[in-house]
Amino acid sequence: MTVLIAGGANAAIGVLKLVAGLLTGSSAMLAEAAHSVADTTTEGLLLAALRRSARRPDRRHPFGYGKERFFWALIAAVSIFVSGGVFAIYEGVSTILGEEAEQTLAWVAYAVLGVSFLLEGTSWLQAVRQVRREATAEETTFFRWLRATDDPTVKTVFFEDSAALIGLVLAFAGVGLHQLTGSGVWDGIASLLIGLLLAGVAYILGRTNKGLLIGRQADLRLVTAIRRALDERAEVDAVVDLLTMQLGTDSVLLCARLDFDDALGAADVERACVEIDADLRERFADLAEIFLEPVPRTDPVMRERVLDRYGRTLAPGT
Repeated sequence: MTVLIAGGANAAIGVLKLVAGLLTGSSAMLAEAAHSVADTTTEGLLLAALRRSARRPDRRHPFGYGKERFFWALIAAVSIFVSGGVFAIYEGVSTILGEEAEQTLAWVAYAVLGVSFLLEGTSWLQAVRQVRREATAEETTFFRWLRATDDPTVKTVFFEDSAALIGLVLAFAGVGLHQLTGSGVWDGIASLLIGLLLAGVAYILGRTNKGLLIGRQADLRLVTAIRRALDERAEVDAVVDLLTMQLGTDSVLLCARLDFDDALGAADVERACVEIDADLRERFADLAEIFLEPVPRTDPVMRERVLDRYGRTLAPGT
């Protein structure tokens, strides 16, 4: 719903801004039109991400298609930069360095900016409400959820809507200062700032999705809770290593190397692995795949491998 509302609002706003830009000759309005085109394209890519990432695992992709959401969200970030940021920067530089252009029908720009602010504000409020719901459900703060979330779709909509509202304010300032001073330089500066704003948003979103595509660890609170649950098992003497990776939104791969009680026989260890798997799946809904490997904690090769990865001995609960 958040993505659909944002997409509908951006499509309508884009047409209005384009008409206003052509009528007024404002580079800031044309930059905002490109901004809306980029946002509309982004929503389409996010809808594709939601649909394609929901496919069930198959033989070719046994871990599922969850990372498609990260891939299409990364493409959306590139789209924001290329179709929005680059055009806006070009328009700004051209206006600042080019010949002075007369501004006409400034009231059209003000009217379009006002309507756009209302529509973008509606979309932004929907994104804020969803972020708050998600943060409350995960018992964390608003901004901490934004930093740690594995759902790039809502994060993308929130950031692009926030950038859209800031961009509208910049465009209003550019048109207003152009009208007051008679200098189109202000219009160009507004367009340039809008382009830099879009480039910044694209960088933030691109960096987030790059980390998820490469294979980011699950939320630290989840990792800590899983380690604690394994430590509490009577059959487990020590958790030697614990590896997690985001397979998709709310989908985590877990690999745990465990030192079992030496008194257990092979059949006992097998039964313990089955019981631990079932217990973890019941307690942690995000676990999609679980692999348990019995290893001795005194093995020097395994110990060196773990220390080489983390750089220090991991104490229980960390």
